[in-house]
Amino acid sequence: MAPTQLGSSARSMSVQELAKEPMLAIPQRYVQVDQEPSILSFGTSMPAIPVIDMNHFIMGEAKDYQLEKLHSACKEWGIFQLVNHGVSSSLVEKLKYEIEEFYKLPLEEKMRYKLRPGDVEGYGQTILHSADQKVDWADRFYMITNPIHRRKPHLLPELRSSLRDTLESYFSELQKLAMTLFGLMAKALKIEKREVEEMFEDGMQSVRMTYYPPCPQPELVVGLTPHSDATGITILLQANEVEGFQVKKDEVWIPVNFLPDSFVVNVGDILEIMSNGVYNSIEHRATVNSVKERISIAMFFNPKFEANIGPSTSLTNPQNPPLFKTVGMEKYFKDFFSRKLGGKSFLEKLRIKNEEGNTTSLR
Repeated sequence: MAPTQLGSSARSMSVQELAKEPMLAIPQRYVQVDQEPSILSFGTSMPAIPVIDMNHFIMGEAKDYQLEKLHSACKEWGIFQLVNHGVSSSLVEKLKYEIEEFYKLPLEEKMRYKLRPGDVEGYGQTILHSADQKVDWADRFYMITNPIHRRKPHLLPELRSSLRDTLESYFSELQKLAMTLFGLMAKALKIEKREVEEMFEDGMQSVRMTYYPPCPQPELVVGLTPHSDATGITILLQANEVEGFQVKKDEVWIPVNFLPDSFVVNVGDILEIMSNGVYNSIEHRATVNSVKERISIAMFFNPKFEANIGPSTSLTNPQNPPLFKTVGMEKYFKDFFSRKLGGKSFLEKLRIKNEEGNTTSLR
């Protein structure tokens, strides 16, 4: 079914505009009361997600130890904070500023980039697959950035030059960083580096810039529905100082406190499939604040559209059979966007069942 949007007016397509209006009650299409609680920040001992320092790899310090630390973070958590990542701090600050300025534009101007019927790229709200589906308390701008010929001519090329140029520089820097990380992960997994490079070099990349407006009753809404990413890896930048990103570890939701000048990198479903279940794609969500907006920028790194996604041949043998089916990237991408987000349900569809009809697992 093609994605649809509730409401016919432009204003109904923006939670940011809705949040500016006095509200006696949150509109029902945004109310989601069956949320799992998170560990509270105060009075509770909170486990912190692992921190990986890229300087250690650049300087060649205790390489085996650092590689094992990265390997453990991807296995046990599926997420880590990356510090000393090498991306220019002035470029990151410029990007934060430009995206904040974009969301300050009049609605009429932002609507030039609106989601079109049947498409998943553009500016708008949650992509809907049914009329009664709940809507996240957020506005988003999602677009494919690579390969270049896949870019929609009415999106990135039409942005203001200052935002477009800053994004282009950022894409270039993060593409290099992502390939470095893929190389390190391949080494840790003992996968042939060439196999990873052939999958991800000049692969399918996309960006999502998300604005989470304040909400007078934040406990009634969800900023981003809990899910795992259908990616190789995702690199997340928090654009302002407002927290709200949470991850699910051992069935408990844990708030992530971003370190200064850090990225948060999470393992996606594709890397869990490719590692044959050794790495763990992390389920995550976003909450919203009662008084302040939150802005984030996520970049998604995937294999080429021509690639086949399946467990690496380096990791499978008769004693360690594949746990997941192999599927083409093009089909994988379309299937993911044809479903509403929901935990790790999309990944589970690809898990191979054993003869008794149960899913197989290494964990």
